[in-house]
Amino acid sequence: MPTSCRSFKLRSLSADRKYGVAARSLQELLSKACLRLQLPLPDSRLCFYEDGAEVTEDHFWNVPDNTELILLGPGETWQGYVSEIQRFLNAFSNQTDKIVRAAQGLLSEEEAPKRRKLLSDLIQNLGENISAESRGEDEKWFEGVESRFKTKSSYMRYSCESRIRGYMKEVGSYTSVLHPALQVKYKQIVESMLEKLKLERIEKKRTILPTLAEALKERDGREVDWEYFYRLLFTVDNLKLVHIACHKKSNHNLACDKTKIYRKRKRGRRIPK
Repeated sequence: MPTSCRSFKLRSLSADRKYGVAARSLQELLSKACLRLQLPLPDSRLCFYEDGAEVTEDHFWNVPDNTELILLGPGETWQGYVSEIQRFLNAFSNQTDKIVRAAQGLLSEEEAPKRRKLLSDLIQNLGENISAESRGEDEKWFEGVESRFKTKSSYMRYSCESRIRGYMKEVGSYTSVLHPALQVKYKQIVESMLEKLKLERIEKKRTILPTLAEALKERDGREVDWEYFYRLLFTVDNLKLVHIACHKKSNHNLACDKTKIYRKRKRGRRIPK
């Protein structure tokens, strides 16, 4: 293991002042940090200031020098920039205009891309009239929205229902890409989903339908747990109730849980062949 010193920038949860500390190991760094910031060594830990992840031995040797860390004492938590903004909002919860101006000042001097993005999002969100509900209270929000919608809630409800109907239509249309031997079974599963959807009112994942099709091909006498796929497609297990314009597209690298694809057969709930 390398024996040279590594340098870091440290701060505590109760103080914004940063200290430069050099150490030859994570344990030495933690000991020096607790001594400098006057926190007890037992149950204290070092985390990355940016995202709150706890520092490990691998991190100690692989991150760049002068990486910013935060020392957390017993019971303290830190979620990175989310916690930073939360502290900011708690301190000035009734002074939105001042918060925006302060954030704009920070943005003009900030160079770190992630912090710039966070400050920009904060300024944009606080500049909106979030508490307003009706068209008369926030006309700008309703630009491009049909006049029959008088409140934000009514429009968001319609939008969410439309998205769910679209998801269900795509589930049904996927039948055509399957081998004819699997289509009957697939249609039975879709019908079961529809029945449950009528009783109860996720974002569609690109892996869900192919995984369902693959489960049918590989079932080898097992019963596909269609309710698991239903939860992924039509419930808050995976539904993000946001306007499409607010949804940030990204590759989430998610996959279905292979341990939940099949289930034991139960009387009265078995989908007939």
